[in-house]
Amino acid sequence: MATLQELKALLSERTEELKKRNRLIEHLEKELDKKDATIRHLTNEIDKFRQVVCPLTQQIIQQGSPRPGRRLEGQTALRTKRQAISAEPPEGDPGAIGQKISKSPKSRDLIRSAILDNDFMKNLEMTQIREIVDCMYPVEYAAGSLIIKEGAVGSIVYVMEEGRVEVSRENKYLSTLAPGKVFGELAILYNCKRTATIKAATDCKLWAIERQCFQTIMMRTGLIRQAEYTDFLKSVPIFKNLPEETLTKISDVLEETFYNPGDYIIRQGARGDTFFIISKGQVKVTIKQPNSGEEQYIRTLQKGDFFGEKALQGDDLRTANIIADEHEGVTCLVIDRETFNQLISSLDEIRTRYKDEGVERRRINEEFRDVKLADLRILATLGVGGFGRVELVQIAGDPMRSFALKQMKKSQIVETRQQQHIMSEKEIMGEANCEFIVKLFKTFKDRKYLYMLMEACLGGELWTILRDKGHFDDSTTRFYTACVVEAFDYLHSRNIIYRDLKPENLLLDVNGYVKLVDFGFAKKLQQGRKTWTFCGTPEYVAPEVILNRGHDISADYWSLGVLMFELLTGTPPFTGSDPMKTYNIILKGIDAIEFPRNITRNATALIKKLCRDNPTERLGYQKGGISEIQKHKWFDGFNWEGLINHTLIPPITPKVRNVTDTSNFDEYPPDSEGPPLDDLTGWDAEF
Repeated sequence: MATLQELKALLSERTEELKKRNRLIEHLEKELDKKDATIRHLTNEIDKFRQVVCPLTQQIIQQGSPRPGRRLEGQTALRTKRQAISAEPPEGDPGAIGQKISKSPKSRDLIRSAILDNDFMKNLEMTQIREIVDCMYPVEYAAGSLIIKEGAVGSIVYVMEEGRVEVSRENKYLSTLAPGKVFGELAILYNCKRTATIKAATDCKLWAIERQCFQTIMMRTGLIRQAEYTDFLKSVPIFKNLPEETLTKISDVLEETFYNPGDYIIRQGARGDTFFIISKGQVKVTIKQPNSGEEQYIRTLQKGDFFGEKALQGDDLRTANIIADEHEGVTCLVIDRETFNQLISSLDEIRTRYKDEGVERRRINEEFRDVKLADLRILATLGVGGFGRVELVQIAGDPMRSFALKQMKKSQIVETRQQQHIMSEKEIMGEANCEFIVKLFKTFKDRKYLYMLMEACLGGELWTILRDKGHFDDSTTRFYTACVVEAFDYLHSRNIIYRDLKPENLLLDVNGYVKLVDFGFAKKLQQGRKTWTFCGTPEYVAPEVILNRGHDISADYWSLGVLMFELLTGTPPFTGSDPMKTYNIILKGIDAIEFPRNITRNATALIKKLCRDNPTERLGYQKGGISEIQKHKWFDGFNWEGLINHTLIPPITPKVRNVTDTSNFDEYPPDSEGPPLDDLTGWDAEF
């Protein structure tokens, strides 16, 4: 045995080793801190460099342009503006689906396998995939014939069963597709131009489905599921008195879980915080006898029955065993206490925060009652959009003010079936009275155009400033994000969804405050209801929009997170080489995105809370509403009152010399297409 002296010596030796290790760890930590400081310093230097170089580069590109950011005819900006896209609003009865076409089991398996192998379509639910398989119809193409032509507008998606097709872009061969592949899938989301040419290399047999049928299936299955889940919830005592809107939110967050035959879903005496509704199959309820320890059968629960409701109210000690059916198992809809508590609240105080401002709007509109289209004098073009142009105008005899006149081609609106969106834009903007939303004063129309006379924001687009600076720092991003939060607070309290947030749709007024513009995709929703039209800008659309699951104001919170990321870095988090690639990146979620080091921990946390895959989990949509965003750590110390009262000094004050100064906007060439065709169908009678 070792002597006491030897043990002391060994202990002393070990103590010295530990001290050396601690000193080494301290040294390494100091070195890491130094490296982090160096990285932060280099990041700041790169930021400063970018802020100097980006505008200079822009000037070089523009060959002596009189100011940074101005784009003259024939010249290319560093970044191009993104066009929003939209499907036509769903038509007809959502309960009616396309005709079911009989198929052999082999064909059904091939179509189902092809869908599950496709990056986008594999995200659909199995019930939806089954209905798509049912409704696909056969088409045949002879060798050498054209199936899809690049640049043509498409509305059909295909699954190949027999033969081979060749894919090319700009007359360059890309690949050959064999049986069991999906192609043309972007066309089932919205009316888009085909991005490649697909030609039959051999005789081909394909299965096809039209966009309208696909969207009807998606809408129908979503509505059926929501109605079924809501009915389940209404039968539960603790839910029956909740508002319809809250029940809808809970039904959206219920997770479908399958339990194998004989599984113990709940064990007597265990602690739990989960509530279950049986959606398929049955369970056995038993209680363990205190003396014998034997399980006594109590009853059987079936579809529509529920258990574990006390766990949502805090009583989490389970009083019985719940066992899945011994033969087929059971499927349950599941919600946990934390998720439940986040959704339960009275939304009245959020909805009534703003008093009725209709009187004020009528006074504003009265001022422009006698203004005629002929009274407007066009000075310059401020922007070019999907349906026309926005011009800076003055009213005859009023040299002290200027306005923005949005001109939209009626024939193009009809061609793309966007009449409903345009009428909605007029109605929502006409009623809105918020300092963070561009005001609409009057509308006009003639045989060719619709016109909207609006407030002019001569500070220019936030997009232009972002393009020239590269990206914004934390405090600048916070100010612009806060302006959007205030605009969303106004809209969402009235159950209006915006659906097209991006820097291109944020204008600076002469003081540097940001206002939301372009309400072409805005829509007033019925209480607790969703909308199903695919619309927005690809990089900003939420997963539920892509997957056609129905969406509501929660989609705006997703886009708010995307905006924050883009303002802080200069590029949105989700971006691919084409729209379909972008959508597939979005469907992988925000956690798959690497955040640059210059985004602070609190900013990262807020972006990730806004960009949650499940719409009901997004900050702003839960109990407490949009105030939860305002109270987030990233906004600590921010002067919300100063923002609302316009006493807060903006981070950037635009230079605006007078009411006709357009120096903060890019220059645009005249419209080369000429006047559009007349439209006399009368759909715009109420415009």
